[in-house]
Amino acid sequence: MKKNLLIINAHQFHEGISPGNLNRLLVATMQQEMEANGFTVRHTTIEQGYDINEEVDKHVWADIIILQAPVYWFGAPWIYKKYADEVFTAGLVQQKLIIDDGRTRTDPRKQYGTGGKMQCKKYMISVSWNAPAESFGNKDQALFEGGTVDDVFLGNTANYKFCGAEILPAFACFDVVKNADVEADLKRLKEHLATYVFSESINHEKIYEVA
Repeated sequence: MKKNLLIINAHQFHEGISPGNLNRLLVATMQQEMEANGFTVRHTTIEQGYDINEEVDKHVWADIIILQAPVYWFGAPWIYKKYADEVFTAGLVQQKLIIDDGRTRTDPRKQYGTGGKMQCKKYMISVSWNAPAESFGNKDQALFEGGTVDDVFLGNTANYKFCGAEILPAFACFDVVKNADVEADLKRLKEHLATYVFSESINHEKIYEVA
């Protein structure tokens, strides 16, 4: 069964700091790998503009959504927050991505965040950091104190989990300003997709065929 992938490029240009070459290369690599594994791929490049209703429909169409973004001040560029606010709000109003927060007035104790309509969809972030890999998962490191990339981006992935999607482990390129290793990063990206995207899709197809 053919799968659909939406890649959201949230790069934001800053002269002399972030031209976007790495993000474009990562997006192109994702598309190549995914199409080679039978996926149909669509794109949104936020900086080039978008139609909110079309973005909602892209999310309905997609089986997997991948956000590609540089990390600016420990999050995606602000244009992504604007995009997310607009798309998820429209998805709620149109009842296409989420119905409500999952609770009812008769029983407000019910699980908050269970009113989504994106079950069976998956979401993954792919980000590029100035921070080195050693900054994460180590309690002796001062800034993140043992936190992972997934921990830092919880506020981002929560939008999708709130709407019912499964969150895949994040992919990250580290130390891209002072010690970049693009070749190694591309190799790791392909391995990450093979481990967390392709294998899951194959397993689900087998389950579907048996059922």
